[in-house]
Parts: sequence; structure tokens; C-alpha cells
Amino acid sequence: MSEARSAILARIGAALADVPPDAPAAEVPRAFRRTGTLAAEARTALFAGRAAHYKVAVSRCPPGEAAAAAGRILAARGLRRLVVPADFPADRLPPGVEAVPDTALSNDAIAATEGALTLCCVAIAETGTIVLDHGAAQGRRALTLLPDYHLCLVDAGRIVELVPEAVAALEPSVKAGRPLTFISGPSATSDIELNRVEGVHGPRTLDVLIIG
Repeated sequence: MSEARSAILARIGAALADVPPDAPAAEVPRAFRRTGTLAAEARTALFAGRAAHYKVAVSRCPPGEAAAAAGRILAARGLRRLVVPADFPADRLPPGVEAVPDTALSNDAIAATEGALTLCCVAIAETGTIVLDHGAAQGRRALTLLPDYHLCLVDAGRIVELVPEAVAALEPSVKAGRPLTFISGPSATSDIELNRVEGVHGPRTLDVLIIG
């Protein structure tokens, strides 16, 4: 056992020394909101605004136009070769883009593409966060960690207002043992001498296309 862990456990033990072993656990008040009150359009607008605050380029399109809208986003960035989950829906593949299905690609092959294109499981308006449970059309974690660019298509119906609502929606994913990836903006860290560095933990550029 490491010295740090031993020290932490020792301090916890000292703090609990006067607590009887059969003492009931203290009740923790949970008075936070569990259900949002915003209408669908206001919820979507809040998500778009919060995501943009984190340097996400947010676009919107009507249902049925996702492929064309995604194609315009990628063309504007000069991107033509993206890795996609093997089960990505064909009707949402942007025209003029080479989609590379992830059929057990190596890390080097994934990193050699210009970006990744996925759907998401849930989006949280309050925090501008997209959540991937790496289920349908979301791919494995490597797809959204290795490339320098990520375009995520978010169905408006998947946007919830509050974090507790997202946690409730993700319960089946947790029970199924799926990993969860919470993404609030492009990858950035200030851990190294408090200097902001982008692209350390994932893509430096994140685009979100809200459908509906």
C-alpha cells in the first residue's frame, strides 16, 4: 500500500474513532432539482448556448437533412476522411466524405483519419455536455479520443435539461456495463503549470449538429 493511501486511510480512521460501529448512517438531504421545466425549444437553445460557451461549433438542421448538413460542416473545415462506428446509419453519412468503418481498426489507423463522426446517447442542456455510452452508432472510446476532430450528431429528442435527468437516462447503460464518456467542449487541460493545452485527452475541435 502506498504511503499516500495509508495516510489517507489513517486520517479517515482517526476522524471516525468516536463513531460507534452500529451508528446509523446520516441522512444526506437531496433537495436538488431532478426534473427540468423548460420546453423542448428552450431546452435545445440552452444546450446550444452552453456548448458554444465551451468552444463547440453548434449547428442545427431539420430532420431528414442531417447528412447534407454534416457534409457542409465538413466541407467548410476541409475534412474528407472520417472514421465512423461500424453501425453508423447510412442515411446520415455525409456526401463527398470517405467514411472509414471501424472494423477493429488499429489505433494508428484511427489516428490517421481526419476525424470521427458519431451519434450520442444523451445531451445535457444545463452543462452543454454530450454523453456517449458507446452503444449504437457511437463506437468505442478510441474513435473519439485519437482523431483530432469530432463531429457529433445530436437528435434534439435526446437533449435533457438537468444532470439528474441524464443520470436517470444513463442507468440502463451503467447496468449493462457500458463505459460513459462525458464531453463538454474540445479537449483542454491546464494541469501543466496552469497553461491551457488543447488536444491532450482527445480532439482539439468539436462540432455538434443538432437534428430537429
